[in-house]
Amino acid sequence: MDIFGDLLIGVQTAFSFWNLTYCLLGVFLGTAIGVLPGLGPTATVAMLLPVTFGLPPETAIIMLAGIFYGAQYGGSTTAILVNLPGESSSVVTAIDGYQMARQGQAGKALATAAIGSFIAGSVATVLIAFFAPLLSNVALAFGPHEYFALMVLGLAASVVLASGSLLHAVGMILVGLILGLIGTDIQTGAMRFTFGSFELADGISFVVVAMGVFGLGEILSNLERESDRTTVLAKVTGLMPSRADFRRILPPVGRGTAIGSVLGILPGGGAMLSSFAAYALEKKVSKTPQQFGKGAIEGVAGPEAANNAGAQTSFIPMLTLGIPSNPVMALMIGALIMQGIQPGPSVIQDQPALFWGLIVSMWVGNLMLLVLNLPLIGIWVKMISIPYGYLFPCIVAFCLIGVFSLANSTFDIWLMGLFGVAGYILRKLDCEPAPLLLGFVLGPMLEEHLRRAMLVSRGDVTTFLTSPISAALLLIAAALIASVLAPAIRATREEAFQDED
Repeated sequence: MDIFGDLLIGVQTAFSFWNLTYCLLGVFLGTAIGVLPGLGPTATVAMLLPVTFGLPPETAIIMLAGIFYGAQYGGSTTAILVNLPGESSSVVTAIDGYQMARQGQAGKALATAAIGSFIAGSVATVLIAFFAPLLSNVALAFGPHEYFALMVLGLAASVVLASGSLLHAVGMILVGLILGLIGTDIQTGAMRFTFGSFELADGISFVVVAMGVFGLGEILSNLERESDRTTVLAKVTGLMPSRADFRRILPPVGRGTAIGSVLGILPGGGAMLSSFAAYALEKKVSKTPQQFGKGAIEGVAGPEAANNAGAQTSFIPMLTLGIPSNPVMALMIGALIMQGIQPGPSVIQDQPALFWGLIVSMWVGNLMLLVLNLPLIGIWVKMISIPYGYLFPCIVAFCLIGVFSLANSTFDIWLMGLFGVAGYILRKLDCEPAPLLLGFVLGPMLEEHLRRAMLVSRGDVTTFLTSPISAALLLIAAALIASVLAPAIRATREEAFQDED
């Protein structure tokens, strides 16, 4: 079937009443989550996973996706108005956006962010529609050797692109891989790392780990930082940019979209890295680089376009290869698996309504966000001033109910609390928890493909080098690790992530 026939399936799926309703709910929640500093889409999607059990797979993924890319919109609101990024990818937007707000151009900055996000999101959706099926067809030729090498490459890229210490990132991935091995070995029936506990015989629930590390862990960190929150709000006026402003906005939006579309596909890259790269590019190509940091509208347009394009193209490896490029995509894989769907190249053929419905819903969701964000700016401004002390008890209660509803097990609640404390400690030690979740998701699949490859080759480890594709992927992974150890590249990387902080 040609792409127009496929898109027709997507239109029929996305424009059903309930899918439209849940798409609107997702983008609205995503915007609200982005506006509220400290919560983030990862924790929100983790908390809402139990809710998706009773929904059709298409509806569940449409809503969760809406939360993810909606949060990219909402994060810019607090970054511009109070210099407090709601999302890590909005850190760069705060540099010039807040300065524009202080100069009485808050409305113009917000409009620039919304327009740039909409254009980038629409372009990224088109790219997904055209390139994801091509990548899926290539992936259908993959065997266990190629999949093992691909996952090794994904883990290597997440190490290289993780913020902070490389040693910490490697450690987090190893911890995630070990946690993913807990439970009963499917092939031998042996209990592994259960310490005699029958509650761990089926392994640790993905939702328990995600809610603990990203939900409760984030709450504990936010409570500690609550005293640092700003309550002074900039006055919002003049929401419509002038024609001259549009001429300044469109080129950075185009460049930001291109950067985000490419970096969003990389494991560990996504929206945050895209926004930093776009800001650096805009400053380099500008004729007046001295204006950056003092209210340059290009410093808002480029990064906002990049982080939204990066957020949406990160769906490509998740849908076509079953490889998560960030923690939210790992949660999406968990949601699909819980719905009985194995992410990978067969999704497009086996679940066309889900795949094409999600793509069409992204365009619809971006349009909804454009319509929602500017008229409802007053609501978002009021939400910023809600004390976190009123929010966190509701969030904790939601986490407890969600985890208990999975298996009616109090053991899971205690385990979530343990992971919550662990997540808080990891943040205090400057260990980014995202690689842990990626390792936890990829660990069982990595082991499965490794064992299959070993069975096929009768234990010959050189089999990974005899396959041209797996050899090339492993070579790229080794090159990535080697390159980041080079002094010049390591210094540049550390400088970039110091700017982030």
